[in-house]
Amino acid sequence: MPGFRVTERSMATTTLTNLQMNLQRNQDLQNQLSSGKLITKPSDSPGGAVIAMQHRSDMATLNQYSRNADDGMGWLNMADTALTSASTQLNRARELVLTGLSSGTSGSDQAREAIALEVDNIRSSMIDLANTTYLDRPIFGGTTSGSLAYDKTGTYQGDNGEVNRSIGANASVRVDTNADSVFGSGNGNVFNLLQRISDDLRNNPSALDTDLADVDTAQKRVQTGLSGVGSRYNQISQMQQSAENRVLDLKAQLSDVEDIDLPKTITELSLQQTAYQAALAATAKVIQPSLVDFLR
Repeated sequence: MPGFRVTERSMATTTLTNLQMNLQRNQDLQNQLSSGKLITKPSDSPGGAVIAMQHRSDMATLNQYSRNADDGMGWLNMADTALTSASTQLNRARELVLTGLSSGTSGSDQAREAIALEVDNIRSSMIDLANTTYLDRPIFGGTTSGSLAYDKTGTYQGDNGEVNRSIGANASVRVDTNADSVFGSGNGNVFNLLQRISDDLRNNPSALDTDLADVDTAQKRVQTGLSGVGSRYNQISQMQQSAENRVLDLKAQLSDVEDIDLPKTITELSLQQTAYQAALAATAKVIQPSLVDFLR
């Protein structure tokens, strides 16, 4: 085989190139150790960078679902509180109707007037509960831009729109509560019922039997509404927990892609530094002074 001429210059060039590669590897390990990351730019690992970006995108989406769930649970918490109080108020109204029935037409006008005044107060309180707001929006008013679901006369001021929150890839839950389903609609709503009870206590005690049955119906509507609110709250809570668990899984997977193995990296850096020192020592022996150096 023909031989190849090896010059001092080619030896020096090759040796310096190898030293530079060794030094670059040393620097890469130091960068990894100082940053704690295997990937600091896409060129470090194109495939890993794509996976990391996808994980981050998925985490951002899941975190948004979790924030939506927080907002939805805020709406439903307010509805639960308002309907629980409304149920208590209706229980008291029922007791007052029974008191009016027990006294009948033979009871004193003053006693019935006192009961009627308390019913009036319950009606006013019920309207306030129906106007409960969350972040300045009435929770029983649909998508209305106004601040009230009912005016002082008990007339509905909202609309039939629904407030929904997306809590998963294919899951959307209504977080407001339909006013008609819990308070009744039109002239048959609970506010008109309480007004009628007040009028009957003052003027027509014999009609209280019918009023009592209507109060029981109104109470059932409120309790059904409470059950629906609780069911939706549980659904949102479970979906939020699922999203948070998935975020934890993605963080672990992202760490596997991006983060260094600390003990392994420290060991590699130590070995690399030892190798570099050995290469420097070997280079010093390989590149000896040439004839040119002696002629200077």
